[in-house]
Amino acid sequence: MTVYFIGAGPGAPDLITVRGLKLIQQCPVCLFAGSLVPEEVVAEAPDDARVIDTAPMHLDEIIDEIVAAHEAGKDVARVHSGDPCLYGATAEQMRRLDKLGIDYEVVPGVSAYAAAAAAINSELTLAGVSQSIVLTRTAVRASSMPEGETLENFGNTGATLAIHLSVNNLAKVVRELTPHYGEDCPVVVAYRVTWPDQKIIRGTLADIRQKVKPEGITRTALILVGRVLENEEFEDSRLYAKDHTHVLRP
Repeated sequence: MTVYFIGAGPGAPDLITVRGLKLIQQCPVCLFAGSLVPEEVVAEAPDDARVIDTAPMHLDEIIDEIVAAHEAGKDVARVHSGDPCLYGATAEQMRRLDKLGIDYEVVPGVSAYAAAAAAINSELTLAGVSQSIVLTRTAVRASSMPEGETLENFGNTGATLAIHLSVNNLAKVVRELTPHYGEDCPVVVAYRVTWPDQKIIRGTLADIRQKVKPEGITRTALILVGRVLENEEFEDSRLYAKDHTHVLRP
């Protein structure tokens, strides 16, 4: 018996991996994060599968379902949104399974920041502009931020920022990043990216709050900040330069 932690992707049902979909189709138990995983993905579970929305459940209840499946010798598809390695609350589940001696495997998925970049046809790492992406969030009710992991510190690098779980803290994001990136720095707020009701709101640190507020967005949105979002004067990558050689192009 194995528990499969499956990243279902950002929202569009066809953005789940082939491996993840096949596992959902064959596992007799499916536990899914109902507020963020598309119904079409869960509908792929076997007709006689035990399918449970874990959104209203706490950790002990989730583990109890997994233990029951383990005792019955039934594989479990534990389906999360995006990629399980980012803000998925999977680590505490895996820690419990380690203590219980229950086998598990992680199946990666498409993260929201990658889906947002695709939705705006943008590369987040441009030569001469930014070669780093910082995936971060701000402190909210769920968890505090470790000391040193601040927007000011990340802003000092000039890297492209992908700020998760923080649209309710947009004022803080603007206030703390403006001194480092400038008021004219472009910002994208991607709401429910790849879902049918997706919204992409473009602005700058100076005006993004005024543009987002009328939309009533309070959750399920990613904030992208960085000069890569506007820059058309970036350097060409050396990868395809005529005078660049490598092992496949001597």
